[in-house]
Amino acid sequence: MDALTTARRHLVDSVWKRLGIQNDELKAIMNAVPRHAFVDSALSSKAYQDISLPIGQEQTISQPTMVAMMTNALAPRKGDKILEIGTGSGYQTAILAHYTPRLYTVERIASLSKKAQGLLEQLGFRNIIYKTGDGSLGWESWAPYDRIIVTAGAPVVSEKLKLQLADGGRMLIPSGGRDYQNLLCVDRIGSTFRETDLGECRFVPLLGKEGWEK
Repeated sequence: MDALTTARRHLVDSVWKRLGIQNDELKAIMNAVPRHAFVDSALSSKAYQDISLPIGQEQTISQPTMVAMMTNALAPRKGDKILEIGTGSGYQTAILAHYTPRLYTVERIASLSKKAQGLLEQLGFRNIIYKTGDGSLGWESWAPYDRIIVTAGAPVVSEKLKLQLADGGRMLIPSGGRDYQNLLCVDRIGSTFRETDLGECRFVPLLGKEGWEK
């Protein structure tokens, strides 16, 4: 076992201990996805620390604890149709792609989307559909989705995104101020939406028509 693999396993073990979650499938996935591949080579020595890291364009790769917590709370099931808002580095994308035959991901910044696509294809992922555009509006042409995950902080929960949830679907979205938010779990039951606050978090702002102005 090489040093990076050992470091990754130690990180995932510590995250699981800290969160106290019981999700062996997600643990195996996070042990399999090489986080160091999604950061600049100059930062690879920090890839298995439980911290967020810059990826350029004023964006970050989320800390592993947040990725684990959000994915566990999203509770994706095999075969779910999943929409990701904020491709970013592609790390969260890679985690989610293990659960679905088709993952739809939207990124506002074209250079990040192109870089993530190249890396994910190099890693063997062929089930991801990419789009460059305003993620706050979702991706209506492929709706409805069983699961939606938003990896940027919104001022309010986007109505456009809520309406793209399937009945029985679930969305994870940080919502609140530009610098700090609360992570909300939104469940759709028929025409009603139930919100559960999962606690404080900090994400880069979601820019767009139903997000923040640039």
